[in-house]
Amino acid sequence: MTLHPYPFQMKKLFLSLSLIMFLCLSATAQISKPPVYPGCENETLEGLGNCFNDKLKTAILNEFKVPDIVEKEGYQGKINIVFMVSKEGEFEVLYVKSMYPELENEIKRVFQTLPVITASTYNGRPVDERYQIPIKIPLGDNAVNEVVAEEKKEIQEAVLENKNTLYPEFQSELNIPFVHQEYDDIIYHLNRGENTHTASKPYLFNEVKPYINLEAQRSTILKDRQTWGGRKLHNEHLALVKGKNFWFTLDPVFDLQIGKDNSDVDYTYNNTRGLQIRGSLGKKFSFSTSFYESQGRFAEYVNKDTRRPSVPIGASAIVHGRGKAKSFKEGGFDYPVAEAYLSYTPNEFFNFQFGNGKNFIGDGYRSFFLSDVASPYPFLKISTSFWKIKYTNLWMWMDDVRRITNDEASAGGTNFRKYVAMHHLSWNVTNRFNIGLFEAVITNENNYNGFDISFFNPIIFYRAVEFSNGGDLSGNVQVGLNMKYRLNDHISLYSQFLIDEMTMSRVFDGTGYWGNKFAFQLGAKYYNAFKVDGLMLQGEFNWARPYTFSHGVIELNSGHFNQSITHLWGGNFYEMIGIARYKKDRWFGSAKLIAGKKGFDFNGSDISYGGDIWRSYNDRVSDEGNEVAQGNSTNIFIGDLQAGYLLNPSTNLQIFAGLTYRNFSPDQSGNVVSEDNTTWFSIGLRSSLFNWYLDF
Repeated sequence: MTLHPYPFQMKKLFLSLSLIMFLCLSATAQISKPPVYPGCENETLEGLGNCFNDKLKTAILNEFKVPDIVEKEGYQGKINIVFMVSKEGEFEVLYVKSMYPELENEIKRVFQTLPVITASTYNGRPVDERYQIPIKIPLGDNAVNEVVAEEKKEIQEAVLENKNTLYPEFQSELNIPFVHQEYDDIIYHLNRGENTHTASKPYLFNEVKPYINLEAQRSTILKDRQTWGGRKLHNEHLALVKGKNFWFTLDPVFDLQIGKDNSDVDYTYNNTRGLQIRGSLGKKFSFSTSFYESQGRFAEYVNKDTRRPSVPIGASAIVHGRGKAKSFKEGGFDYPVAEAYLSYTPNEFFNFQFGNGKNFIGDGYRSFFLSDVASPYPFLKISTSFWKIKYTNLWMWMDDVRRITNDEASAGGTNFRKYVAMHHLSWNVTNRFNIGLFEAVITNENNYNGFDISFFNPIIFYRAVEFSNGGDLSGNVQVGLNMKYRLNDHISLYSQFLIDEMTMSRVFDGTGYWGNKFAFQLGAKYYNAFKVDGLMLQGEFNWARPYTFSHGVIELNSGHFNQSITHLWGGNFYEMIGIARYKKDRWFGSAKLIAGKKGFDFNGSDISYGGDIWRSYNDRVSDEGNEVAQGNSTNIFIGDLQAGYLLNPSTNLQIFAGLTYRNFSPDQSGNVVSEDNTTWFSIGLRSSLFNWYLDF
């Protein structure tokens, strides 16, 4: 009997994946410590904040002299002072809000008389810390004992919210750009001391604020630049406009690369120029828009795959992860990209997003649920958080751009539209253990004459709807389970198990039945490995059965713009990944090794061996005897080294150099796949705002 996939029906299989053994080292958590004012040395950690506030306010009031003009005019009011205690322990006035320039000058004079103190520390290292403090006029209204608690609150809120910051995005409903290198550091802080929801990405700035002080972290790497050009190049947004209840920033973005591989191509390059605008209206509504104009030519193995035989409608190629392209000069591509979204958080429970971009569901480098491999797409997302639950609803409008899929659409010069709806329920079962349930459906215009309203229901069982609407031909439904376990603050284990289709009675019969289409992932991350700050080690294993992510109706595969929306290798493979990343101040580096085997189809054959998700599984080689990496079995080895220096953290602008080695060895070399040995070196200047996957 064939059973439709559901997590609760797969108990035996799930239990077989739930036990993963890794060696681990324990470590103690690090904390943030307030600055120490003279006279506060013997205070407890909890009392340092109050003591700092009390001593500082007393010193200011004792030294402060109200200017004559202020007393003469009988002014009564409050001066708001924003200042910084540098990592050297020195006081610096950043901003004074007052109607009298004489008061501003007096404040600056008073702060010059303050002593050098012991700076605040974050993760054990001295950091620059910003604060806000009010001074009332007349001075008699500043009774210290009456305002200590209020001032402490204002100082804490200034650190967390800091309305006068140069980086207002840190307190917004904007997404933190999903880049693996940057997210490794964020996830380390999210996993310290408690369990958090880390699978659904990207994260909101306000979502991570309780766990990591991004403002303090940014201050540790800021350059001391006095000129406008120096500040804009190394520290700040190009333009920042702020009002009482709004702000927006404007930044240029670049990806300028040049390199050489070992093919006959003269050189490789990428020339991307773009503009990013972000902002907020009030505290609950944020927006972002980015557009890029690009020309590029890559390593020859990338160029060949970019020009795959299925020529897209209205273009000559698809650039991986970016979108449609037309030919440019000799062997190059011209590809524009636009991304934008609106983000609205009406209360503590909900966030709504609508835009054109990418999403990711999973804790690994790869994902079998939803990856950010493919080109941007329109989406609507609802994130709901309460108690120990985070529930993500995601609806996506995607395109099959191959001319062969729909002659009528091709004749009209339009893409073939498909619709994807996903649910992901994340539950923090304990302080260490997280479990997630996943469900997705892919449907198209032919079956429903548009997107069936049933799939807009945010709380639903897609498989039941699919069955009631006509069975397998009405849509492609997938279900899955993911787990994460924190061994300690530094080591976490994770896994994914996805079922595309399964016949329970034939899972363990040893016949290699084609209909058992599933994939799984096992992995581990080790932060601050071997007590080296900034070093992250990751190991991951991915395995997918033949015909996984394909469908009998070829338009219902897990693809968009000639690219997979899950694992970029498709189905019928296994791979092992090892990643090491290191970051210190503005310097960074990474090393990645990938070794695996994938089964491709043979050249000129009408038979599908289960590796090409763009082919119908009705063309399968056999109902039984199917094994992973069957067909034209290909050994794949990829080594990648990256190193660089962060020029400007506002747009993650980096100078970098990279070296990639790729060995691709099929049993039979031909037009479908060919033997290839690539060495590719590149250097450049880029705004690293997204992941670019060329490791296939």
